[in-house]
Amino acid sequence: MNNDIVSELSFFVKLAKLGSLAATARELGLTPPAVTKRLMLMEQRLGVRLLNRTTRRVSLTSEGETYLAQAARILGDIRDMEESVSSSRAAPKGLLRVNATLGFGRTTIAPLVSAFARRHPDVEVQLQLTDRAINLVEDAYDLGIRFGELPDTRLGARKILSNHRYLCASPAYLKKNGVPRTPQDLTRHRCILHRQNDDTYSTWKLQRGRKHESVKVHGSLSSNDGDVVLGWALDGHGILLRSEWDAAKYLNSGRLQVVLPDYTLPSADLYAYYPSRQQQPARVRAFIDFLVESVPAATRPSTR
Repeated sequence: MNNDIVSELSFFVKLAKLGSLAATARELGLTPPAVTKRLMLMEQRLGVRLLNRTTRRVSLTSEGETYLAQAARILGDIRDMEESVSSSRAAPKGLLRVNATLGFGRTTIAPLVSAFARRHPDVEVQLQLTDRAINLVEDAYDLGIRFGELPDTRLGARKILSNHRYLCASPAYLKKNGVPRTPQDLTRHRCILHRQNDDTYSTWKLQRGRKHESVKVHGSLSSNDGDVVLGWALDGHGILLRSEWDAAKYLNSGRLQVVLPDYTLPSADLYAYYPSRQQQPARVRAFIDFLVESVPAATRPSTR
């Protein structure tokens, strides 16, 4: 593969990421007509249209989406190949693209990136925070950090932290509204709902022994931000489903109490996900090892 092809792949990945001919021109230090001509020459050579163009934005055609996915994979494989034969393989270096959720990424992962950068100054880390669903392969990320298991079989994974979930509420709310004794009692309570991606956030699944129950809950307050819903629970607005990572200190201090302690809920373990490749880059291995070493184990709250 010659340098011209690699340059074309890099050009198209950047153009698709920025979604604008003008923005791509600024990024590459070219004129907009030069970027337009380069794209046209690519399409002429391939015999297909890769992008739909408007005056402000561009969008991928189905052929463009296929080309982008393959281009991102090929560029990643090239980076890995070069690193695997590098004489300085033992010293991580190069670009590391990491994706994490907004709240957890800001409060926990960002400080860890700072510490990792001091330990490995030759690694350039790009940290992208978003709560939307992502495609690590097509978006050309080296690593994704998420709570819960992802269904994408193209990804490898390593568990960073065990993280159970609990139903909890403030003592003031439970004193005023009563303590649920069975899962079905939840239907008569105000529940605070955390909306994440396309999850069925208003259906809570509980297990006791071999018995599984799904309960459709209701509430007047919901948000896609975990800190917001946790604050509402502390203010006494209802029952919340939250992970021990977020709720442990409030459960231990008594500001929140576990509801239905004899029941378990699906866990939300923390994983590092990465595109499955035969040779994992040294910078990715080093960062995952650093997460396992540095992410503190959440204090398991008392349910008594």
